[in-house]
Amino acid sequence: MAAPGPVAADFDFRLPDDRIALRPTAQRDAARLMCLDRRTGAVTHRTFADLPDRLSPGDLVVLNDTRVFPARIFGTKPRTGGRVELLFLEEGAPGTWRAMARGNLKDGDALALDGGMEANVVGAPAEGFATLRVDGDLGTHLERHGHVPLPPYIRRPDDARDRDDYQTVFAQTHGSVAAPTAGLHFTEGTLKALEARGVRTARLTLHVGPGTFLPLRGERLEDHRMHAEPYAVPRATADAIAETRASGGRVIACGTTVTRALEAAAGPDGHVRPGAGATDLFIRPGYRFRIVDGLVTNFHLPRSTLLVLVAAFAGRERVLSAYGEAVRARYRFFSYGDAMLIL
Repeated sequence: MAAPGPVAADFDFRLPDDRIALRPTAQRDAARLMCLDRRTGAVTHRTFADLPDRLSPGDLVVLNDTRVFPARIFGTKPRTGGRVELLFLEEGAPGTWRAMARGNLKDGDALALDGGMEANVVGAPAEGFATLRVDGDLGTHLERHGHVPLPPYIRRPDDARDRDDYQTVFAQTHGSVAAPTAGLHFTEGTLKALEARGVRTARLTLHVGPGTFLPLRGERLEDHRMHAEPYAVPRATADAIAETRASGGRVIACGTTVTRALEAAAGPDGHVRPGAGATDLFIRPGYRFRIVDGLVTNFHLPRSTLLVLVAAFAGRERVLSAYGEAVRARYRFFSYGDAMLIL
Protein backbone atom coordinates (compact mmCIF):
# COMPACT_ATOMS: atom_id res chain seq x y z
CA MET A 1 0.00 0.00 0.00
CA ALA A 2 1.35 3.43 -0.94
CA ALA A 3 2.26 5.79 1.87
CA PRO A 4 -0.29 8.60 2.38
CA GLY A 5 0.64 11.91 0.78
CA PRO A 6 1.28 15.15 2.65
CA VAL A 7 -1.67 16.94 4.24
CA ALA A 8 -2.36 20.57 5.08
CA ALA A 9 -1.05 20.18 8.65
CA ASP A 10 2.36 19.26 7.20
CA PHE A 11 2.70 22.86 6.00
CA ASP A 12 1.95 24.59 9.28
CA PHE A 13 4.41 26.63 11.30
CA ARG A 14 4.25 29.09 14.16
CA LEU A 15 4.71 32.73 13.24
CA PRO A 16 4.63 35.54 15.84
CA ASP A 17 2.39 38.41 14.80
CA ASP A 18 5.27 40.87 14.97
CA ARG A 19 6.98 39.06 12.05
CA ILE A 20 4.21 40.06 9.64
CA ALA A 21 5.43 43.09 7.68
CA LEU A 22 2.92 45.94 7.59
CA ARG A 23 5.15 48.13 5.41
CA PRO A 24 7.95 47.33 2.96
CA THR A 25 11.54 48.37 3.61
CA ALA A 26 12.23 52.02 2.78
CA GLN A 27 14.47 50.92 -0.10
CA ARG A 28 13.04 47.96 -1.99
CA ASP A 29 16.29 46.08 -2.52
CA ALA A 30 17.39 46.64 1.10
CA ALA A 31 15.06 43.79 2.10
CA ARG A 32 16.84 40.75 3.45
CA LEU A 33 17.47 37.77 1.18
CA MET A 34 17.73 34.23 2.52
CA CYS A 35 19.57 31.97 0.08
CA LEU A 36 18.61 28.29 0.27
CA ASP A 37 20.53 25.50 -1.47
CA ARG A 38 17.79 23.01 -2.31
CA ARG A 39 20.27 20.13 -2.62
CA THR A 40 21.93 20.52 0.77
CA GLY A 41 19.54 22.73 2.75
CA ALA A 42 22.36 25.18 3.47
CA VAL A 43 21.22 28.72 4.24
CA THR A 44 23.06 32.02 3.89
CA HIS A 45 21.88 35.54 4.63
CA ARG A 46 22.24 38.48 2.25
CA THR A 47 20.25 41.50 1.11
CA PHE A 48 18.18 41.63 -2.06
CA ALA A 49 20.64 44.01 -3.68
CA ASP A 50 23.07 41.05 -3.66
CA LEU A 51 20.80 38.99 -5.94
CA PRO A 52 22.83 39.57 -9.13
CA ASP A 53 25.97 38.24 -7.40
CA ARG A 54 24.13 35.03 -6.51
CA LEU A 55 23.26 34.31 -10.15
CA SER A 56 25.54 33.39 -13.05
CA PRO A 57 26.11 34.96 -16.45
CA GLY A 58 23.78 33.22 -18.88
CA ASP A 59 20.96 32.82 -16.37
CA LEU A 60 17.51 34.21 -17.16
CA VAL A 61 15.17 35.84 -14.61
CA VAL A 62 11.49 35.79 -15.63
CA LEU A 63 9.29 38.56 -14.17
CA ASN A 64 5.52 38.99 -13.95
CA ASP A 65 4.56 42.40 -15.35
CA THR A 66 0.94 42.36 -14.15
CA ARG A 67 -0.32 45.62 -12.71
CA VAL A 68 -2.50 45.77 -9.58
CA PHE A 69 -5.61 47.92 -9.78
CA PRO A 70 -7.47 49.43 -6.78
CA ALA A 71 -10.10 46.71 -6.91
CA ARG A 72 -11.55 47.06 -3.39
CA ILE A 73 -14.45 49.45 -2.82
CA PHE A 74 -17.33 49.83 -0.38
CA GLY A 75 -20.98 50.26 -1.19
CA THR A 76 -24.23 51.06 0.58
CA LYS A 77 -27.63 49.47 0.09
CA PRO A 78 -29.85 52.57 -0.27
CA ARG A 79 -32.92 50.74 0.97
CA THR A 80 -31.42 49.59 4.29
CA GLY A 81 -28.20 51.58 4.71
CA GLY A 82 -26.22 48.32 5.05
CA ARG A 83 -22.55 48.47 4.06
CA VAL A 84 -20.89 45.96 1.75
CA GLU A 85 -17.23 45.46 0.85
CA LEU A 86 -16.47 44.39 -2.72
CA LEU A 87 -13.29 43.18 -4.39
CA PHE A 88 -13.87 43.40 -8.15
CA LEU A 89 -12.08 40.63 -10.01
CA GLU A 90 -12.86 40.59 -13.70
CA GLU A 91 -15.32 41.79 -16.28
CA GLY A 92 -17.36 39.22 -18.16
CA ALA A 93 -19.99 40.65 -20.50
CA PRO A 94 -19.61 44.42 -20.88
CA GLY A 95 -20.71 46.12 -17.66
CA THR A 96 -20.97 42.83 -15.74
CA TRP A 97 -18.32 42.06 -13.13
CA ARG A 98 -17.50 39.19 -10.79
CA ALA A 99 -16.52 40.24 -7.29
CA MET A 100 -15.71 38.86 -3.88
CA ALA A 101 -18.35 40.25 -1.53
CA ARG A 102 -18.41 40.72 2.22
CA GLY A 103 -21.84 41.63 3.53
CA ASN A 104 -25.41 40.47 3.16
CA LEU A 105 -26.34 40.47 -0.54
CA LYS A 106 -29.10 38.83 -2.55
CA ASP A 107 -30.26 38.78 -6.15
CA GLY A 108 -31.57 42.16 -7.29
CA ASP A 109 -29.97 44.24 -4.51
CA ALA A 110 -29.03 47.77 -5.55
CA LEU A 111 -25.78 49.30 -4.31
CA ALA A 112 -24.43 52.83 -4.28
CA LEU A 113 -20.66 52.46 -4.58
CA ASP A 114 -18.50 55.01 -2.80
CA GLY A 115 -17.95 57.90 -5.19
CA GLY A 116 -21.43 57.72 -6.71
CA MET A 117 -21.56 54.77 -9.14
CA GLU A 118 -24.55 52.42 -9.05
CA ALA A 119 -24.38 48.61 -9.16
CA ASN A 120 -26.94 45.82 -9.04
CA VAL A 121 -26.52 42.23 -7.94
CA VAL A 122 -27.31 39.76 -10.74
CA GLY A 123 -28.18 36.27 -9.54
CA ALA A 124 -27.76 34.77 -6.10
CA PRO A 125 -24.29 35.26 -4.55
CA ALA A 126 -22.54 32.01 -3.68
CA GLU A 127 -19.50 31.11 -1.57
CA GLY A 128 -18.54 34.75 -1.08
CA PHE A 129 -18.70 35.69 -4.77
CA ALA A 130 -21.27 37.85 -6.54
CA THR A 131 -21.98 39.06 -10.06
CA LEU A 132 -22.81 42.75 -10.41
CA ARG A 133 -23.96 44.93 -13.26
CA VAL A 134 -22.45 48.42 -13.04
CA ASP A 135 -23.65 51.62 -14.62
CA GLY A 136 -20.62 53.37 -16.12
CA ASP A 137 -16.85 52.98 -16.46
CA LEU A 138 -15.94 50.91 -13.39
CA GLY A 139 -12.21 50.92 -14.14
CA THR A 140 -11.97 54.70 -14.06
CA HIS A 141 -14.22 54.84 -10.99
CA LEU A 142 -12.00 52.40 -9.09
CA GLU A 143 -8.86 54.34 -9.99
CA ARG A 144 -10.46 57.40 -8.37
CA HIS A 145 -12.36 55.87 -5.44
CA GLY A 146 -11.12 52.30 -4.99
CA HIS A 147 -8.67 50.99 -2.42
CA VAL A 148 -5.42 49.09 -2.91
CA PRO A 149 -6.39 45.45 -2.28
CA LEU A 150 -3.95 44.76 0.53
CA PRO A 151 -4.05 41.19 1.87
CA PRO A 152 -6.21 40.69 4.97
CA TYR A 153 -3.21 39.94 7.22
CA ILE A 154 -2.02 43.55 6.77
CA ARG A 155 -4.29 44.84 9.48
CA ARG A 156 -4.41 48.51 8.64
CA PRO A 157 -6.25 50.63 6.08
CA ASP A 158 -4.50 51.22 2.77
CA ASP A 159 -3.17 54.71 2.13
CA ALA A 160 -1.52 56.76 -0.61
CA ARG A 161 1.87 55.10 -0.06
CA ASP A 162 0.44 51.71 -0.95
CA ARG A 163 -0.40 52.90 -4.47
CA ASP A 164 3.35 52.75 -5.19
CA ASP A 165 4.54 50.26 -2.58
CA TYR A 166 2.14 47.50 -3.69
CA GLN A 167 3.26 47.70 -7.32
CA THR A 168 6.42 46.38 -8.97
CA VAL A 169 8.68 48.82 -10.82
CA PHE A 170 8.05 46.81 -14.01
CA ALA A 171 4.24 46.58 -13.65
CA GLN A 172 2.62 47.16 -17.02
CA THR A 173 -0.43 45.02 -17.81
CA HIS A 174 -3.53 46.01 -15.82
CA GLY A 175 -5.49 43.23 -14.16
CA SER A 176 -4.32 41.86 -10.77
CA VAL A 177 -6.08 42.05 -7.42
CA ALA A 178 -2.83 41.13 -5.63
CA ALA A 179 0.79 41.97 -6.32
CA PRO A 180 3.30 39.36 -7.50
CA THR A 181 5.12 40.08 -4.27
CA ALA A 182 8.54 38.60 -5.02
CA GLY A 183 8.84 41.30 -7.68
CA LEU A 184 8.31 44.11 -5.17
CA HIS A 185 11.99 43.91 -4.14
CA PHE A 186 13.37 44.81 -7.56
CA THR A 187 14.57 48.33 -8.34
CA GLU A 188 15.78 49.82 -11.59
CA GLY A 189 19.25 49.47 -10.07
CA THR A 190 18.72 45.74 -9.49
CA LEU A 191 17.65 45.24 -13.08
CA LYS A 192 20.70 47.13 -14.36
CA ALA A 193 22.99 45.12 -12.08
CA LEU A 194 21.55 41.87 -13.46
CA GLU A 195 22.23 43.08 -17.00
CA ALA A 196 25.78 44.06 -16.08
CA ARG A 197 26.28 40.59 -14.60
CA GLY A 198 25.22 38.98 -17.86
CA VAL A 199 21.87 37.81 -16.47
CA ARG A 200 19.00 38.40 -18.87
CA THR A 201 15.43 39.22 -17.89
CA ALA A 202 12.18 38.35 -19.64
CA ARG A 203 8.56 39.02 -18.83
CA LEU A 204 5.19 37.35 -18.85
CA THR A 205 1.81 38.27 -17.42
CA LEU A 206 -0.26 36.35 -14.90
CA HIS A 207 -3.12 38.26 -13.32
CA VAL A 208 -3.26 37.27 -9.66
CA GLY A 209 -6.76 36.39 -8.48
CA PRO A 210 -8.43 35.90 -5.11
CA GLY A 211 -7.12 32.36 -4.75
CA THR A 212 -3.84 33.79 -3.50
CA PHE A 213 -5.67 34.85 -0.30
CA LEU A 214 -7.42 31.53 0.29
CA PRO A 215 -6.04 28.80 2.57
CA LEU A 216 -6.00 25.13 1.70
CA ARG A 217 -9.49 23.63 1.76
CA GLY A 218 -9.56 20.53 3.91
CA GLU A 219 -6.64 18.38 4.97
CA ARG A 220 -5.92 16.39 1.82
CA LEU A 221 -3.95 18.40 -0.74
CA GLU A 222 -5.58 16.57 -3.64
CA ASP A 223 -8.98 17.92 -2.55
CA HIS A 224 -7.95 21.56 -3.01
CA ARG A 225 -8.99 23.30 -6.22
CA MET A 226 -7.22 26.43 -7.40
CA HIS A 227 -9.00 29.40 -8.96
CA ALA A 228 -8.02 29.71 -12.63
CA GLU A 229 -5.88 32.75 -13.44
CA PRO A 230 -5.23 34.15 -16.93
CA TYR A 231 -1.68 34.32 -18.21
CA ALA A 232 0.19 35.27 -21.37
CA VAL A 233 3.71 34.28 -22.40
CA PRO A 234 5.19 36.43 -25.19
CA ARG A 235 7.08 34.66 -27.94
CA ALA A 236 10.21 36.63 -27.02
CA THR A 237 10.06 35.14 -23.52
CA ALA A 238 9.55 31.60 -24.81
CA ASP A 239 12.50 32.09 -27.16
CA ALA A 240 14.69 33.48 -24.36
CA ILE A 241 13.91 30.43 -22.20
CA ALA A 242 14.78 28.04 -25.04
CA GLU A 243 18.04 29.89 -25.70
CA THR A 244 18.94 29.90 -22.00
CA ARG A 245 18.36 26.18 -21.60
CA ALA A 246 20.22 25.38 -24.83
CA SER A 247 23.28 27.31 -23.60
CA GLY A 248 23.28 25.70 -20.15
CA GLY A 249 21.87 28.67 -18.23
CA ARG A 250 19.24 28.49 -15.54
CA VAL A 251 15.66 29.78 -15.69
CA ILE A 252 14.93 31.69 -12.47
CA ALA A 253 11.25 32.34 -11.79
CA CYS A 254 10.48 35.53 -9.90
CA GLY A 255 7.63 34.34 -7.73
CA THR A 256 5.09 31.57 -7.56
CA THR A 257 2.97 33.29 -10.22
CA VAL A 258 5.76 33.06 -12.80
CA THR A 259 6.42 29.47 -11.76
CA ARG A 260 2.80 28.46 -12.34
CA ALA A 261 2.59 30.30 -15.67
CA LEU A 262 5.80 28.74 -17.01
CA GLU A 263 4.94 25.25 -15.87
CA ALA A 264 1.40 25.58 -17.24
CA ALA A 265 2.76 26.78 -20.59
CA ALA A 266 5.28 23.93 -20.86
CA GLY A 267 4.55 21.36 -23.53
CA PRO A 268 5.26 17.62 -23.27
CA ASP A 269 8.60 18.28 -24.96
CA GLY A 270 9.66 20.61 -22.12
CA HIS A 271 9.47 23.77 -24.23
CA VAL A 272 7.41 26.79 -23.21
CA ARG A 273 4.64 27.51 -25.68
CA PRO A 274 3.99 31.21 -26.28
CA GLY A 275 0.45 32.51 -26.11
CA ALA A 276 -2.39 33.16 -23.71
CA GLY A 277 -4.27 30.77 -21.48
CA ALA A 278 -5.56 30.22 -17.97
CA THR A 279 -4.16 27.96 -15.32
CA ASP A 280 -5.54 26.28 -12.22
CA LEU A 281 -2.34 24.27 -11.77
CA PHE A 282 -1.77 23.31 -8.13
CA ILE A 283 1.92 22.50 -7.73
CA ARG A 284 2.47 20.23 -4.74
CA PRO A 285 5.11 17.71 -3.59
CA GLY A 286 5.72 15.09 -6.23
CA TYR A 287 5.35 17.56 -9.08
CA ARG A 288 8.10 17.32 -11.70
CA PHE A 289 9.30 20.79 -12.68
CA ARG A 290 9.93 21.09 -16.41
CA ILE A 291 11.09 24.70 -16.79
CA VAL A 292 12.03 26.37 -13.51
CA ASP A 293 15.59 25.88 -12.17
CA GLY A 294 15.55 28.56 -9.47
CA LEU A 295 13.00 30.58 -7.55
CA VAL A 296 12.88 34.04 -6.00
CA THR A 297 9.99 34.17 -3.55
CA ASN A 298 8.71 35.75 -0.36
CA PHE A 299 7.94 33.97 2.93
CA HIS A 300 4.39 32.64 2.70
CA LEU A 301 1.45 31.91 5.00
CA PRO A 302 1.13 28.63 6.87
CA ARG A 303 -1.13 26.10 5.12
CA SER A 304 -1.09 28.13 1.89
CA THR A 305 -0.88 26.87 -1.68
CA LEU A 306 2.13 29.16 -2.13
CA LEU A 307 4.08 27.47 0.67
CA VAL A 308 3.13 24.08 -0.78
CA LEU A 309 4.56 25.13 -4.16
CA VAL A 310 7.84 26.24 -2.58
CA ALA A 311 8.01 22.96 -0.67
CA ALA A 312 7.45 21.05 -3.90
CA PHE A 313 10.42 22.87 -5.41
CA ALA A 314 12.89 22.62 -2.54
CA GLY A 315 11.57 19.90 -0.24
CA ARG A 316 9.15 20.33 2.65
CA GLU A 317 11.66 19.61 5.44
CA ARG A 318 14.27 21.98 4.02
CA VAL A 319 11.78 24.76 3.45
CA LEU A 320 10.22 24.49 6.91
CA SER A 321 13.69 24.35 8.48
CA ALA A 322 14.62 27.53 6.58
CA TYR A 323 11.36 29.15 7.72
CA GLY A 324 12.19 28.26 11.31
CA GLU A 325 15.56 29.95 10.94
CA ALA A 326 13.88 32.97 9.33
CA VAL A 327 11.61 33.32 12.36
CA ARG A 328 14.57 33.05 14.74
CA ALA A 329 16.58 35.55 12.68
CA ARG A 330 13.62 37.95 12.67
CA TYR A 331 12.96 38.01 8.95
CA ARG A 332 9.83 39.89 7.89
CA PHE A 333 7.08 37.71 6.42
CA PHE A 334 4.42 37.84 3.69
CA SER A 335 3.70 40.41 0.97
CA TYR A 336 5.71 43.35 2.30
CA GLY A 337 8.32 41.11 3.90
CA ASP A 338 11.76 39.77 3.00
CA ALA A 339 12.74 37.40 0.20
CA MET A 340 14.21 33.97 -0.40
CA LEU A 341 16.35 32.73 -3.30
CA ILE A 342 16.24 28.97 -3.89
CA LEU A 343 18.81 27.43 -6.22
